[in-house]
Parts: sequence; C-alpha cells; structure tokens
Amino acid sequence: MTVGNDRCAAAEGGAESVQHQPLILERVVKEPRSWRAVACHRLQRACVCTTERAKAKILGFAPILKWLPRYQLREWLLGDAMSGLIVGILLVPQSIAYSLLASQDPIYGLYTSFFASIIYAVLGTSKQMSVGVFGVLCLLVGQVVDRELALAGYLTDTDSFSGNNSAILLAGHGNGSIGVECDKSCYAIAVGATVTFIAGVYQVLMGLFNVGFVSVYLSDSLLSGFISGASLTILTSQMKYLLGLKIPRAQGWFTLLKTWYSLFLSLGSTNICDLVTSLVCFLILVPTKELNRHFKAKLKAPIPFELFVVIIATLASHYGHFNTDYGSSIAGDIPTGFLPPQMPLWSLIPSLALDAFSIAMVGFVTTISLSEMLAKKHGYSVDANQEMYAIGFCNILPSFFRCFTTSAALTKTLVKESTGCQTQVSGLVSALILLLVLLVIAPLFYSLQKCVLAAIIVVNLRGALEKFKDVPHMWSVNRIDASIWLTTMATSALVNTELGLLVGVLASAFCVLGRTQRAQALELGRAPTREHYDDMSSYCGLQKHPGVAVYRYEAPIYYANQSLFKKSLFRSVGIDPLKERARHMRFKKKKSPEGGCGGDADMKSEGEAAAVTLTTSSCRSLVIDCGAVLFLDTAGVDALKEVRKDYGELGVTVVLARCSPSVQDDLERGGFYKKGCDGGENKTRFLTIVDAVSYVQSLVAANGDCDSEC
Repeated sequence: MTVGNDRCAAAEGGAESVQHQPLILERVVKEPRSWRAVACHRLQRACVCTTERAKAKILGFAPILKWLPRYQLREWLLGDAMSGLIVGILLVPQSIAYSLLASQDPIYGLYTSFFASIIYAVLGTSKQMSVGVFGVLCLLVGQVVDRELALAGYLTDTDSFSGNNSAILLAGHGNGSIGVECDKSCYAIAVGATVTFIAGVYQVLMGLFNVGFVSVYLSDSLLSGFISGASLTILTSQMKYLLGLKIPRAQGWFTLLKTWYSLFLSLGSTNICDLVTSLVCFLILVPTKELNRHFKAKLKAPIPFELFVVIIATLASHYGHFNTDYGSSIAGDIPTGFLPPQMPLWSLIPSLALDAFSIAMVGFVTTISLSEMLAKKHGYSVDANQEMYAIGFCNILPSFFRCFTTSAALTKTLVKESTGCQTQVSGLVSALILLLVLLVIAPLFYSLQKCVLAAIIVVNLRGALEKFKDVPHMWSVNRIDASIWLTTMATSALVNTELGLLVGVLASAFCVLGRTQRAQALELGRAPTREHYDDMSSYCGLQKHPGVAVYRYEAPIYYANQSLFKKSLFRSVGIDPLKERARHMRFKKKKSPEGGCGGDADMKSEGEAAAVTLTTSSCRSLVIDCGAVLFLDTAGVDALKEVRKDYGELGVTVVLARCSPSVQDDLERGGFYKKGCDGGENKTRFLTIVDAVSYVQSLVAANGDCDSEC
C-alpha cells in the first residue's frame, strides 16, 4: 500500500517522500449552560446595585456631567462661543422658514430649535452635532398636519394661518380636548405637538431596547437617495409660496405629481410681488452660498447672508406695504416669551401612531448616521442607544411647549464643525441667541414674506439636489448601490416619502439576498509551488488532481439558496446524480426480462451504461471548500447531506474542508457526521484542502484504483 501511495504522489508531480500528515486542532470544550442559568446570571447582574454602577448610570444618561467638569476653558471656550454664535444666527431664519414647511406658525420653529439645543447638550454624546429643525422631518410633520386638518373639516388653504393663536390654543384645549374656540392654526399646533410626542416616545423605546445597532443596516446610498427624493418633494411644496399661489397641499400618494398639476392650473394667479421677491432672493442667496463654499478654507465662519436677506426683505415688505397693497403673504404676528406647558392631544394618538413611527425612524437614521460619521472623523466614540435617548427627549419634552419633531441637521452640523466647535457648550450658546430672539426680536419679523422663507428652504436643498449629478459616477462604481439610490429616490419623490424609506430598506435587503442567490460553485486548482488552492477561471497555471474535484461555494447555504447551491454544484462538476440515477433506472428496466428488449435495444442499453461509467470515473472524489460558507441552517445541512448521499450512490466520495467552528457546530447539530463509525468524525473534518485531497486519494489507493487513475 505504501508503494501505491508513492506511485500516486509521483504521478501528480509531488515531491513528498513521506505520507502527508493532516493538521489536527483540538476544539475547546465549552460547558453547556441551560437557559435558566443564563437568565439567572443576567438577572443577577442587572439587579446588582453598587455606588460605582449607580454613578456610571447617571453619568451615562447625562453625559454633560462627565465632560463639563473637565472642560478646558482657555482652549475650548473661544471656539465653542464662536461656533454657537454663528449657528445661532443661522438658526433664526431657518427655524422660521422650516415652520412654514411643517405647517406651523413661525414662533414654534424658534421654540423647537431653542429646546432641542439645550436638551441635546445635556444628553447627547456627539461633540459637534447640531440638533434642530430638519427639512425632511418638517415635511413629514407638515403632511400629517395638513391631512388631519382636512379630516377635521378645516380649510386646506395654508394662507388661512393669520399668525400665532396661542391664546386661543390655551383656551381651546387646556384639558387635552379641542374646544369650539380652537381654529385651524391652534389645531395644527396640537397635531404637530402630539405627533412629536409619540415620535419621541418611540425613539426612547428604541434606546431602551438597544436597537441602535440597526443603523449599520442602512447604507449610505439608501440614506442619500431618501434625502434626495424628499428634497424634490420639499422643493415642490415650496413652489406655491415662491409664486404666491393659494392652493391646498396634496394628500396621499403621488403628492409631487398632484402638486405640479395644481401649480400648472393656477399659474395665471401668480402673485407678481412674491415672484419678483423670490427671484431677487435667489439672485442674492445662490451666489453668496457659492462664495461661502468657495472661500470656506479662508473664512473662519460663513457669512450669514440668510439673516441679511431676512432683515432686508422684512424692512422692504414693511415699508413697501407688500401685504396690503399687493396681497403678498407674510409671516404675521410672532409674540415674545414662552407659553406654559400643555399636554398633547391624547385623542389623536391612535390616528397618528403610524405616522409618528416613520417620523421617528427618519430622525433615528439621520441622527445615528451623522453622529457616527463625526465620531469617526474626530477620533472619539458615541453611544447609539444614548443618542436615541437624547433625540427622543429632544422631542418629548419640547412637545409640551408645542414644538415639532427634530433630529440632527446636516447643514448646521457642518457649519458648527467648521467654526471651531469643541463641545456641546456651543449648543448652549446657540440657545442663548435664540432666547434673545424669542424675548425681544421675534415681533420684528411680522412683515416677513413667506416667499422669502421658501427661497431660503429651496437654497438649502442645494446639497441634496446636487447628488443627481453624481448618478453616472455611482452607476460606474457600483450598479447595485446606484440602483438602491434610484429606487429609494424615485419612491420617496414620486409615490410617498415614508414609503420611500421602507422601499429602500427592502431593496437593500433583496440586493443582499440576491448576491447569495447568484453565488456559483467555483472549481479550484492547486498552485504548482505552494499548497494553495484558488479559482481556476480567475488564475492561470493552477493544476487539477486526477480523479479529485475541488469546489468552493462563496455564500452561506440556507433555505433560500440550498436548491441553487445543489444545481450550481451539479452543473460545475458535470455530474447530476439525479439524472445519472434516472439513467441507471432506465438501463435496469431495459435489461429486465419484462422489458422485452433485444438486439439493437440491448446494444443501446449497454452504451448508456458505458456512458454512465465513463462519466463517474472522471471524478471519483469531491472536496467542497466551506471556508466562505458563513453559516448553515437546517435546510443547508440537509442539502450537504443530500449531496453526499446522491454522489455516494454513484461511487463518488464527498468530503468538506475548511469548515469554521460555527459551521462545524451546525453540521453536528444537523446530524451530518455519522455517529458511531470508527474514527468517522475525526477523519471527515479537514482544516485544509490539502488534507482533504490527501485523504480522498488515500481512499482511492486503498481500493486499488491508483494505477487506473494515475
């Protein structure tokens, strides 16, 4: 038998003079633990309360208690103060403008940014992130508010907002119910506050149940496509303000198409004053935004051209009597001070619960992705679950003061980062700027035209809209990511904003599943001078072993692709056991006395039998490289068992190589290894392909087939 082995080795061109010694590793024995023991251990750890643990919990829930005592006054204060001042100035016009997008009075946008800046500074873990009004969330809130207004029987013309109706709101539903005194404006405020409260509760629950890890499943192409699609919807929703048209906001699906249809029908009613003002604002804001971006490296802080435009436009509207003489729509009365806290409208919770969930998910995705991006860039870590607590309370607590939903804001975060921000003290400085506006300056914006606010919103969409220019490049780099982007964008813009996020997630999931469906069994060959096996269709000079086929499957084997795995393997090997078995059955049937065949039929049957013999003799052993198989389920284990059984009936030995420990455990639990055989379990586990090939070659030699195979 030793001579036979030497002859086989010489025939393969090997230089080994001694028998190959297989690599053997001993598995670490893990003591099995019952679920009761695990549950008791975790419960004991959770219930143990020590001074150190209590302190860590408190500091973890309010991170400001951890970093504020170590605040470096001389090194950080100037950068934080400068950054907070600039962001606070930018927040004033944007908070007023995005109130329009959320179908709220201007004062509530200022409230929202004020409270969010303070709460996130106390609870957040990101040092540079700015939390406040965000265009996509404002759009979603505005869609919910307009829908509820229509269902409640109010007119859908947004210009009926004549100003702040806080006094009416207080008189109307102080006990949580809408009274007869509450008009359209206060009802819209109640709806916005209620949906914000529910979204905040969802986000806090996300943090409580540790679902922050979900953010890793949301790709950049998905988020970018969603924001770009929502930006098209935002742009469309602001066109009526830019043109001075009084048309209701479209409801349901295909809002973008419905809105453009209404716009084209109403073009004859365009307000010339609003149109001219919008064009002037664009002529000022677009070039100045480009100047800020072009000289970003030289400027210590961006010049607040938006604030200048708001001030100039307000003065022009006031002294030019644009509202009374030309019918231009203005912001209206913006009172000073704060309203006392008030409970959400509980009766609306059942009808707003689903909308609030989609709003909460958008805020969750935006906040987590942006905070992790900043943490990676600046070399620190953020707690995803704590971020959920922070953004959740940024919605729950301000909802009692009639604020609408907030999240991380990309534009203001980038400004904050580029102006020297070191900690969330900058957020507190921004809150002081907003407090000054709320207490003193807010009423001065009474004559501000809504078309100016719409122009500010549209100009700030520039970054998201510029993504459309990158589509050809995305397509050339990765067509799958580009397809996800296009699918998410088109659904968000043309069908429904919330549906776009869901479709994007499903598209990403199907793309991942599709890649496992497309995996093929690759034939491997051995390098001439190394014990290395690789894909023969990708590399030249690889050699095959006579009578031994080696294949690799580069995907997990589970219920969704187990049949595709078998088909791919059968096709690559060139032997389909099921077809071969059918040919054997036909051959036996024709050879049986009952078949009544003779003469030419017998010759044909003998030819088929010879064909079967020739086919199977070309491959007597099959080695499957499982190094790329991440996991197996029950269907995957059964598929491997069927492959071994089907090929075994044809005399082809099937062994597995390079199985990971988790895959080995799956095989053991699935009964792949035959129990009770003499050494069976140890001999059929190979840590290298070389060991597996040597083993099946030794089986051939032991059967006396070495000469014929070599």
